[in-house]
Amino acid sequence: MSPSSSGPERNRTLASGPGGSARSEGGGGAGRRPSVRARTVQIRAVQSRAGRPGARHQESIKPPPVLVRQVRGGVVESSHRGSIVQVDVDGTVQRVLGDPDVSVNLRSAVKPFGLVALVEARGIEAFDLSTVELAIMAGSHSGEDLHVRTLQAVFRRSGISQQMLGCGSVGAPLDALTAARLARDGEKAGQIRHMCSGQHTSLLLLCRINDWPLEEYWRPDHPVQRLYSATIARAFSTSAALLVTSTDACGVPTYAFPLAEVARAFALLADPGAVRPTDPRFSLVEPLTRVRDAMIANPEMVAGSRDRLDTSVMKAVPGRVIAKGGAEGLHGFAILPEPGAGRPRPSGVALKIEDGGGFDRAAAAASVETLRQIGALDSAALRALARYHRPVALDPRGEPVGEAAADFELAPVGELL
Repeated sequence: MSPSSSGPERNRTLASGPGGSARSEGGGGAGRRPSVRARTVQIRAVQSRAGRPGARHQESIKPPPVLVRQVRGGVVESSHRGSIVQVDVDGTVQRVLGDPDVSVNLRSAVKPFGLVALVEARGIEAFDLSTVELAIMAGSHSGEDLHVRTLQAVFRRSGISQQMLGCGSVGAPLDALTAARLARDGEKAGQIRHMCSGQHTSLLLLCRINDWPLEEYWRPDHPVQRLYSATIARAFSTSAALLVTSTDACGVPTYAFPLAEVARAFALLADPGAVRPTDPRFSLVEPLTRVRDAMIANPEMVAGSRDRLDTSVMKAVPGRVIAKGGAEGLHGFAILPEPGAGRPRPSGVALKIEDGGGFDRAAAAASVETLRQIGALDSAALRALARYHRPVALDPRGEPVGEAAADFELAPVGELL
């Protein structure tokens, strides 16, 4: 199917089940939980009757609700619409606002799931990879010196030249202080400072393990990309043949899924061991647990040491939330299980800002507000994330003159029914 496919046919394909079989909108046989799509169809019917935001089909022209408004002097200068969904590992929808079936490109949010391919190929043992090195391959780093040193160590041990990287260097490094220092010293950023160089390093390691060509590893027909696609398909309970693909900014394929399926995948990342042995994703339990634990232990490798939402969220609630963003206003959050009887089950949250994020302010504000409403942030964490929760616009003297304010209600599904 081409990326331009649309309408009901595309929705049926994107909601396909293991091995490419469509998951029934009726929820399958007796005793089975309804699929994400079946559940969201039910919710939409309720929302439609109640006049709630989100009561629309993908082909409808009705826009999603406003999540964030940029306000200056009491005047709303811009509004940012979007959709949010929270599901558990079985795909049961817990909260939803907007369109849970809207198709989104994973972009960099794919990285933790694709890294499973390297773990399954025994790449950790073959290259003596540390949790720090594993985390940077699952992340989108800022191109700081600590990130460069970490990846250079991997290249030295593997015997692969970092010149083989094919991610480019456009926009690198993301870290403003590092970029200013390089400019001052007249140094041009190399590809290793690109935010996706960790992911690309993992692909090169897979090529080395399997004795595949290192050249042009980014092409969709390269064996490493076929393996990567098959791994993503397993994490999303579908088949590689049914994946909807396009090309990411760093040159490798990216994959489109309904927003609710992205949330379901992040629920799997939160607690891989929660899947049943009969679940086709059960084979991912051990490798994805290693990826998850590496990310939890090394939040600065998932993004950066300064002004990165993903790292800041993970440091504000250590061991409780994994955050991984993608481009164009997509964010995924894995809400880890809390010990003790009666505690909430692990879940995944996916959020998409329709216009791409409004200079990232909308995605940041909506993300923190979402985490607050679902109970993932305590008061101390909320204070630590205040600059993301209500991003402030400053005048030339550093005085606040405007802010982005999140304003929505992400009610539990039970309150909608």
